[in-house]
Amino acid sequence: MKLFGLCVLAGVLVAGMLFPAAGSLGVISNRASDAVNATAAEMITQDPPYVTTITDMHGDPIAYLYTQNRTPAAPDQIADTMKAAIIAIEDRRFFDHDGVDWAGTMRAAVTNQTSGEISQGGSTLTQQYVKNHLVHVVAGDDPVKQAKAIEQTPARKLREIRIALQIEKQLSKEEILTRYLNVVPFGNGTYGVAEASRAYFDTTPDKLTVSQAALLAAVVNSPTSLNPVTNPEEALFRRNLVIQAMLDQHRISPKTAEEARKEPLGIVEPVRTRPNGCVGANPSDGFFCKYVIDYLESAGFTEEQLKNGGYTIRTTMDKRVTRAAKEAAEQHVPKRTKGIANVMSVIEPGKEKHRVRALVANRDFGLDQSKGQTAYALPSGVVKFGAGSVYKVFTAAAALEAGMGIYTTIPSPATYTSKVYRNGAAPYTVSNAEGVGAGARTIQMALATSPNTAFVALQERVGLDRTVDMAVRLGMRQTLLFHNGSGDPLAPNGANGPSQAELVKEKQIGAFTLGYAPTSPLELSNVAATIMSGGVWCPPTPIEEIRDRHGNPVVITEEPCEQAVDEALANTLAVGMSRDDQAGGTAAAAASGAGWTRPMAGKTGTTEAHQSAGFLGATPQYAGMVLTFSDGSSPQGICDTDPPSLCGVNGGNIYGGKVPARTWFDAMKSIHEGLPVAPLPPTTERYESGGDEPQAPDVVGLERQRAVEVLEQAGYQVEVRSINSQRKEGTVTSQSPRGAAPPGSTVTLLVSTGYVPPPSVIAPPPPPPQAQGEPDEDAPPRLPTRVFPP
Repeated sequence: MKLFGLCVLAGVLVAGMLFPAAGSLGVISNRASDAVNATAAEMITQDPPYVTTITDMHGDPIAYLYTQNRTPAAPDQIADTMKAAIIAIEDRRFFDHDGVDWAGTMRAAVTNQTSGEISQGGSTLTQQYVKNHLVHVVAGDDPVKQAKAIEQTPARKLREIRIALQIEKQLSKEEILTRYLNVVPFGNGTYGVAEASRAYFDTTPDKLTVSQAALLAAVVNSPTSLNPVTNPEEALFRRNLVIQAMLDQHRISPKTAEEARKEPLGIVEPVRTRPNGCVGANPSDGFFCKYVIDYLESAGFTEEQLKNGGYTIRTTMDKRVTRAAKEAAEQHVPKRTKGIANVMSVIEPGKEKHRVRALVANRDFGLDQSKGQTAYALPSGVVKFGAGSVYKVFTAAAALEAGMGIYTTIPSPATYTSKVYRNGAAPYTVSNAEGVGAGARTIQMALATSPNTAFVALQERVGLDRTVDMAVRLGMRQTLLFHNGSGDPLAPNGANGPSQAELVKEKQIGAFTLGYAPTSPLELSNVAATIMSGGVWCPPTPIEEIRDRHGNPVVITEEPCEQAVDEALANTLAVGMSRDDQAGGTAAAAASGAGWTRPMAGKTGTTEAHQSAGFLGATPQYAGMVLTFSDGSSPQGICDTDPPSLCGVNGGNIYGGKVPARTWFDAMKSIHEGLPVAPLPPTTERYESGGDEPQAPDVVGLERQRAVEVLEQAGYQVEVRSINSQRKEGTVTSQSPRGAAPPGSTVTLLVSTGYVPPPSVIAPPPPPPQAQGEPDEDAPPRLPTRVFPP
C-alpha cells in the first residue's frame, strides 16, 4: 500500500511538473486550467481583509472595524531581518525555484508517505501564500471552506502547485514575499507582519530586530502551539532554530546570531490586541462610532466592506467637545442612575456642512447593563420619548412664514379648547404648565415662557400640516418621514406605517406642537444648526473624509445642503428664541447657575408625564440638544432630586429648564472657552413685526409632475434636477427658494432617483510614461539571497 501511495504521489508531482506543457497540449482539462487561471488572477487582484480605522477630526484613532486583524505593509516597510528569517526557516531556495521546489516536494512526499504521517513540509513560500490566501481570504471565516482549502489530498496539492506556478509568472519574488507576510496569521488574533509587529513588540515591521523577526517567523509555523504568550518555552526554542537557520545560510553573522539567541522573547505585556467595533472604543466615543457606521451604511457601504476594506475614516468628532459634553451629562445624571438617560449631541453650524462634533450620554457605550452601559444609539437615533415644548419652535417658524413676526402678540389663556383638534370623541383642551401664567404676549416671549395654550392656538392659525412640514424642513427628516408613530423605522414596504408626519396630519393631532412623540436628539441639534446657518439645512454628517487602503479618496452620496427657510426668517427666529436664558425665561436659573453670559437661542421642553425633558440651544459657533428621559423597561416620571430619580408612572417634576438646561449650559460653557463672543444674526422688520408677501407653494414630497403643476399654476417657472436619494423615485426632495418668493421667479426642484449609489474611489492619475532604458528609481530592489554579510 505504501508503494501504491508513492506511485500516486509520483504521478501527481509529474503532472505538476509537466503542467505548463501538458496544459498547452490540451492533456489537462480546460475546465481545470480555467479554474487555476481564475484563482491565480483573483489572488493578484484581490487584497486580504484589512482593518478599517475610524479617527477623530485630527486623525487620532477612536475605533477599529475588522473580521481579521490585519494592516498592510509595503515591501519597503518590512525589514530585511524579517524577510531573511522567513526565507531561512520556510523556503531557503525561494529565489531559485519557479514556485515549486520539486526536489523538496518529492523528498517531503516520500518521507510523509513512508512514515504514515505529515512529518515534513516541502511547500515553498509561494505555495504557502496560495494556501493561506485560499484559507484566510477566499474562505474567510467559513470553517467548511477553510477545511477544504487545507485538506491533505493529492488533488488539493496539485491545484496548489499549479496556482503557484501561475503566480510566479505574474508576480516578482519581492511581491510574493510581501503578500505572504501580509496574509499569514501570527497568533493572538493577528494577521500579517505589520499587525504582529505592533501586537507583540509595539513596533513597526521596518524596525524588527533579528530576534523579533525570528520569533515571528517561528510563530508562523504553528500560531497556536507556538503562541509566545501561552507557550513561551516552545516559542523560544523555535525562535532559536530560526536564528540558527539564518546563521547556517550566511544571512547573519555568528556574532549577531549569538546576541540574538541571548535575548528574551521580549513581547509586550499584555499583547496589544486591537479592540474591534464600537464597543471597543472609549466609553465616550462609542456612540459617535455607532453613528458613523449607521451613516455610512445608509450611504451605500455594506457591513462587509467596512469590516474588510481597510479604510481610514476621518470623522468630524472633536474630542475636546466630546469630553466636555460627556462630563456634563454624567455630572447631572450619574452613569449608573437607574432608569434615566441623559444624552447630548453637538453640531457645528455652517452653510456648506453641518459637522457633528459630539454624541454622548451619561451611559457608556457597551454591553454591560450593570455598569450603566448600552449599545443603543441614544444620542443619534430616534428615542421613544418626546422633547416636549421644544417643538413649539416649528410652530413659531411656520407662523413667521405665514406673515407674523416675533413681536406679534398672541393670546395665552389659562386653558384653551381647540375648535379643530379632538381628544378621541371629546374636544381637545389644553392648559399651561405649572407656573406659566395667562396673558397675551409676543411670540418671542411665548417661546421664552412656553404657554401651551398659545402654541396650540397658533398651530391652528397657521395650520398643522404647515407646522409638520416646517419641522421636516428645519431638520426632523428621519424622525418624521422614515419612522412611524411609535418611533420604529419604517419597513421597506411600509407595512408598519404610516410615517410619523403622515400620522399626525391624518389624525390631526394637535399635541404635535407640544412635542409628545418619539424624537431624535441629533436631528433636534441639527434644527438649531439650520437656524444658526441662516436657514440652510445640511445633513448632520460625521464624515470629514474617507481613504481606501491605498490612500485614494472615497466619495459617498450625501444629501446636498438646501435653503430650508428664508435666511431673514431664520436669523429673526434665532433672536426670537434668545430670551429663554434671561429673566423670566424657563432656562434662566440654569444659565445663571452656570455663569452663562453669551448670546444664544434656546428652548426648553417637557412631556406631559415628566418622563422626558429637553433643552435645545445654539450660539453661532455650536448647536446642541440635551434630552433626559426614562430609559428603563417600565417608563416612569423623573424627579429633580440630587441625583435625579424615578418617581412613579404618574409622578415627576423634571422640566427642560432643570437637568437638560443645566447639562447644556455646563457643557457649552466649557466648549466655548477661548472662543470669541459671537453676536446673534441681524433681524429684519418683516419677521419682527410681520407682513404679507408672496409664498411659493411647498411641493416637497409631491410627485414630480404634480409639483410642477402646482408651481406653474401659482405663476412660477420651474427647473427640475435629479438627485440620488433614498426617497421614492420621482419624489421632490427639496425646492429652492422655499417660502417667500415673488411670482414669475424660478423654483428649482430636486427629484429623487430612488437610488443611492455605492461609494466610489477616486483613483490617482496614471504615472507618466517612462522613457525607454530609463531606470525605475521607485521599483523595489530584489532581495538578495544573502541579506547580511557572513
